[in-house]
Amino acid sequence: MKLLFSLVLTIVSFSGFAQKNAEEEGIKNTINQLFTAMRNRDTALLKAAFAPTAVLQTIAPAKDGSLQVRTEELAGFIKAIGTPGKDLLDERIQFGSILVDGPMAAVWTPYEFYLGTRFSHCGVNSFQLVKLDGNWKIQYIIDTRRKNGCQQ
Repeated sequence: MKLLFSLVLTIVSFSGFAQKNAEEEGIKNTINQLFTAMRNRDTALLKAAFAPTAVLQTIAPAKDGSLQVRTEELAGFIKAIGTPGKDLLDERIQFGSILVDGPMAAVWTPYEFYLGTRFSHCGVNSFQLVKLDGNWKIQYIIDTRRKNGCQQ
């Protein structure tokens, strides 16, 4: 009986672990889709990564040195990414923590941003994703931006 109980417990644990890994891979794929779309200036792929009511914000120093939170409209972000430019938009991320509760996920990704091969800035992205119609979509991004204290 103990052997049967242990076997059932192992199967249930493995099933939960596999489901968690599948969710995390789906979340990572959506976030990676954003950065692939940026590098390729692919506005259709970019738009598909976001929920329709997505919010984009950044925390950055103002010209006077104070910190400010700026909000950007999704449509404006997509238009800016789709505008032809000579430099590759290359944001290199590392996945930190990924937290999931049903249809909601929170993800922390430190990053370095390059224009072509030239370092621009670094910081951290904080993503909130929602699972809509079976697919993970970015609902909210807030990031920090700085030029110093980066690991490059």
